[in-house]
Amino acid sequence: MKKINITIDGKKIIADEGQTILEVAAENGIQIPSLCYHPDLSVKANCRICIVSVKGLTSPQTACSTKVQKGMEITTESPEIAKLRKINLELIFSQHKEECADCVWNFNCQLLELSKKYKLQITRFSDRKSGFPIYNFGPALQFDSSKCIDCRNCVEVCHKQQVGHLQIVSKNNLQEIIPNDKNPCIFCGQCIIHCPAGAFEGVGEFEEIETPLADKNKVVVFQFAPAIRTTIGEEFNLPPGEDLTGQIVAGLKQLGANYVFDVSCGADFTTLEEATESLERIRKNENLPLFSSCCPAWVRFIEVYYPQLIPHLTTARSPHVILGSILKSYWATKYQIDPVNLVVVSIMPCVAKKYEITRDELRIHPTESIAANAPTLFGEADRIPPVDYVLTTRELAKLFKKHKIDLTKIDPTPADDPFGNYSGAGVIYGASGGVMESALRTAFSLVSGGQKIQIEFQEVRGQKGLKTAQVDLNGKKIKVAVANGLENAVKIIQGLNKEYKDYACIEVMACPGGCIGGGGQPLPTNASVRKARAEGLYKIDEKKELKMAHENPALKKVHEEFLTTEEIKQKICHTYYSAKNN
Repeated sequence: MKKINITIDGKKIIADEGQTILEVAAENGIQIPSLCYHPDLSVKANCRICIVSVKGLTSPQTACSTKVQKGMEITTESPEIAKLRKINLELIFSQHKEECADCVWNFNCQLLELSKKYKLQITRFSDRKSGFPIYNFGPALQFDSSKCIDCRNCVEVCHKQQVGHLQIVSKNNLQEIIPNDKNPCIFCGQCIIHCPAGAFEGVGEFEEIETPLADKNKVVVFQFAPAIRTTIGEEFNLPPGEDLTGQIVAGLKQLGANYVFDVSCGADFTTLEEATESLERIRKNENLPLFSSCCPAWVRFIEVYYPQLIPHLTTARSPHVILGSILKSYWATKYQIDPVNLVVVSIMPCVAKKYEITRDELRIHPTESIAANAPTLFGEADRIPPVDYVLTTRELAKLFKKHKIDLTKIDPTPADDPFGNYSGAGVIYGASGGVMESALRTAFSLVSGGQKIQIEFQEVRGQKGLKTAQVDLNGKKIKVAVANGLENAVKIIQGLNKEYKDYACIEVMACPGGCIGGGGQPLPTNASVRKARAEGLYKIDEKKELKMAHENPALKKVHEEFLTTEEIKQKICHTYYSAKNN
């Protein structure tokens, strides 16, 4: 890349030709405000908050769309720029209903920061979106169109995800964003991540959790996903990637949780089932490639848009669902807890998990006996969900803050036995490629015959949207692929009869970066943040002595005492899928 010399606010800078002013400024610690810009998406220059002046040009330029040129002299702050930004911001506020206390950005809101900086008169222009509707997207998220500032990021990311549920229409001489019911939402939540104004949010449940916590007749179990531990610290001003596993447990105990378990342990159960299923399908050459199924947005995407591929999804339940199923069957029976009084709360990086727990296919009978030959005592109407509530990372942070629990000032506590311990393979589930690597570790071990096996699979790691690898599985060459972001998944789908026809196993996560980039994670989220979060998980894996899922002592014990027949395994560890049209 050719280097050029420019000046920003009197500071001489060497920049890459082709970069924008905004990119160069950010790299050099110069803050230029912007709202509609997001590094994951195309440049739109809609909000015009990032305007700067360039010597020799008569009109202000948008820093997000203007590329640097040799010798360019740029000014980012001046009375004229401040005046123009102030007017633009006041116009933006005229189409944004303020509900700051209940907003996903409420502790990190650029709009609020800029309103203070430029001393805005927020009500200078009448609110043109008063009375605009709130749209509910299933049980997972909602869109308050009265908060929309027309940046159109949500529309772009929804189409980038190959869904197109959000569309722009002309209505009452205005352009509005509305849902397109012909293209059902998959609940990935990327609209939340990329909306700068908090118009999208997950369906809130953290207030509801306080009722069972206060009920002495209820046994409340919290379980938290792998990705939570290296992201929730951002809500407490810590850098991305900081491991707060023990602090999360301690905070949940302070809230009143009776037990706290780790979904990374549930990931170990999922890994064993998925690895076993993979080997069996490879042996039979049946319904290959095998697609992962622990991402509910991806599963829904297949059920709605590519139902012909349903037989290719692994039937293994996702980690928090499989652990919830074990809790309400084996664990409840063993510890003489009535499953009806057992409340299981999952802390997830994902709003699609709120939808997942409503799936009827996942419900179980409340007293699946630990005796292999015990008759079913309950009818279909008596089945209960394995998980009762899902909270996102952001919601848990709000709950902690409401109760004045600061994770930066709390001593770590280990999670409870027997599901508090986990393998390194379980914790890397939170990063793209982690599910594949976990399954490969176990698959290699199952076929190795006692030989030394491979532990790390660097080829499937990293933030690249589409990764491929070929591995030697006991003398058999196996092709695998990893996709994160559904635009990359569709590339694989479209190539199933071409370049991907000989692939055996494919991991897909709907969100960029995998769970660490999920719709329930702290804001802002971008490539550098996702990278740091993932690196935090791999550091945990490096330190763990227990590397492989199937060697988890808790898993072994449950298999010895409970998962003793294929019939019980199918009820507790597996599920099924069906085509859906809404």
